[in-house]
Amino acid sequence: MLYFFTATFFVVFVVLGWLLLVYGGKWAQKAQSSMANESSATLGAMFIFMNARQLLMLNAGIALVLPLLVLLITANLIATGVTFVVAIFLPRRIIGFMRKRRLQKIERQLPDVLLMLTGSIRAGASLQLALDAVAQDASPPLAQEFDLLLRELRVGVDFNDALKHLEERAPVPDILLVTSAMSLSRDVGANLSETLTSVANTLKAKQQLEGRIGSLTAQGKMQGVVMAGLPVFLILILRFMEPEAMEPLFTQWYGWATIGFIVVMTFLGHHFISKIVSIDV
Repeated sequence: MLYFFTATFFVVFVVLGWLLLVYGGKWAQKAQSSMANESSATLGAMFIFMNARQLLMLNAGIALVLPLLVLLITANLIATGVTFVVAIFLPRRIIGFMRKRRLQKIERQLPDVLLMLTGSIRAGASLQLALDAVAQDASPPLAQEFDLLLRELRVGVDFNDALKHLEERAPVPDILLVTSAMSLSRDVGANLSETLTSVANTLKAKQQLEGRIGSLTAQGKMQGVVMAGLPVFLILILRFMEPEAMEPLFTQWYGWATIGFIVVMTFLGHHFISKIVSIDV
C-alpha cells in the first residue's frame, strides 16, 4: 500500500510539473498583461505609477516570502498553503482597498470643493480660473483630479471629453452628477454657480444621511467582525489550554476538514452580515 501511494504521488508530481512547464509561460504572459491593464487603469487613476513588470515582481515576491516566513515560524504545511493562496490575491486586494479609500475621500471632499468653486465663479472668475484656484487650494485627491482636468483643457482637449476622463478616473455617482451639471450649464447656458450650489447642498444632505445610516449599522458590522474572529480565538485558547485534545485538529485529515468547514462557514456568515448592514443611499 505504501508503494502504491508513493507511485501515485510521483505520477501526480510529474504531471503537475509537465503542466507547469507547458502552461506556465502562457499563464505568466497573461498575468503580466492583466497586471499591465490594472497598472494603467487602477494605479494610474490613483497617481501611482508602476509598470506591469514591477507589479508582477512585487506580487511574486509576496507570494514567495510570506509562505516561507510562515513555514519557518510554524512548520505547518496547511498554514503555509493558506498563506500562499492569500499572498497571491493580497496585492490586488490592497490595490482595491486603496482605490476604494481614494474614491470615498473624493466623495467627502466634493461638497466643500463645489462651494469653493461657486464662490470663485460668483466673484467673477471664469470656470477655468475657478478650477485652477480649487486645484491649488484644495487637498488631494480631488485637487489632483481637477489639476489633471485643467491640464487636459490647456492642451486642447474638448471640455466634454475632459469631463468624461474625470468620470473614468473617479467612477462615483457624485462626480457624475457634478460633470453632468457642468456640461449642461455650458451647453444650455444656465447659471453654473446656482447649479453647483444646489448639487453641493444635495451631496451634503446625502452624506449626512449616510452618516446616520453608518451609526445605526455600526453594531451589525461589529457583530460580523466578532463572529468572524470568535472561532479563531476559541481555537487558540483551546490549543493553549488542551494541546493534546486539539492536536488531531492540526494533524489528522478530519481535523483539516473541520478547519476548512469552519473557514467556509465563517466567511459566508461574515459575507451575509456585511450585505445586510451595507445600505446604499
